[in-house]
Amino acid sequence: MSDTTVLAMDPVGLIALRGPLDVLAPAVEAETGCARPAQRLSTAANGMRVMWMSPDELMLICDHAAAPDIAARLTDRLGDAFATVVVVSDARVLFELTGPGAVLALASLMPVDFARLDPAEVRRTRMAQIPAAIWREGAAWRVMCFRSVARYAETLLRGAVPA
Repeated sequence: MSDTTVLAMDPVGLIALRGPLDVLAPAVEAETGCARPAQRLSTAANGMRVMWMSPDELMLICDHAAAPDIAARLTDRLGDAFATVVVVSDARVLFELTGPGAVLALASLMPVDFARLDPAEVRRTRMAQIPAAIWREGAAWRVMCFRSVARYAETLLRGAVPA
């Protein structure tokens, strides 16, 4: 299983949206083409992904350089609705795990039943002592955590990969 890899990804655009999902979803779909994700799921279109994070929160993944402009357009689309749109790209970091030992590595760090995860599911959990979110992108797994703990997270992930 030594062909399992952990990659610290290049920065991506991350936009956190908070508010009633029936208010947020139409604005997000109009801007991105991504349909409203069901609970704990994600949808993708036009090179972007929208993830359900909680009953009043969505996370949009997009191009890093485009995030401020997309956030501004979303803010305009939402008008005076009770909602917030915040670019959090520089506060988060993403890792990608690929290969046959990826699930074993993640399972050793997280209290998640990986066999029961839907292919489009986004799971907020803990990775050792830090909050993290995980989801699949094709055959790869993505892990998102706070940038302030990125070195610790990467050390955990690399140490968990089976030899």
